[in-house]
Amino acid sequence: MLTVTFPAAAFGTNCYVVAPGPGEECVIVDPGIGVEETLREVLAEHRLRPAAVLLTHGHVDHVYSVTPVCGGELAAYIHSEDRYRLVDPLGGSSLGPGLLGMLEQQFGTQATWREPERVVEVHDAERVSVAGLELDVVHAPGHTEGSVMFALDGVPVGVPDEAQVDRTLITGDVLFAGSIGRTDLPGGSHEAMMRSLRDAVAPRADSSLVLPGHGPATTLGREKATNPYLQDIA
Repeated sequence: MLTVTFPAAAFGTNCYVVAPGPGEECVIVDPGIGVEETLREVLAEHRLRPAAVLLTHGHVDHVYSVTPVCGGELAAYIHSEDRYRLVDPLGGSSLGPGLLGMLEQQFGTQATWREPERVVEVHDAERVSVAGLELDVVHAPGHTEGSVMFALDGVPVGVPDEAQVDRTLITGDVLFAGSIGRTDLPGGSHEAMMRSLRDAVAPRADSSLVLPGHGPATTLGREKATNPYLQDIA
């Protein structure tokens, strides 16, 4: 499996491009702020053809470029409970006071938003078959109501054997290396997050490679052993 990761221009949001291999169709996960030029370079370098965009949740730092990336052809996949966020992710619920203005000052243009033309709502335990990949949707609310993880068999080419991983979990802002996503924004819930960690994260195999929404990759085994939020889950 070919997986390319690069950060967005703001908030350090990880954008992932996943394909069975070079020259194949691919999916793009969480195209955030200012990713378009780098994304074009990645697609050209590996001769990839986008087939869909997958969104782990609807916060603007994960969806800002979804409409230009999708164009009028590709569908954007998002959990049904976060679908409403694509109406106006610039409305302030995920940016907080003043941050939108800071972004506009940084990039020199006024932020604008237009919904993608094609949106597919996904649900827990659904399997998305696209671009030659099989991705299982794992609903894990807490950061937002419709936060999901995407689970795939196999791991990216180049992961060292000593990592001892045999599957991949794209976690969005549910789980990070050493931490979890914040739960104090509108639609967030600490109680829901703890249930998601207990019921959706902890039961999964230690041999899962974790590709988070921000920060470095990790493994689920490492997080179960060291992440304070995964300790003593009842």
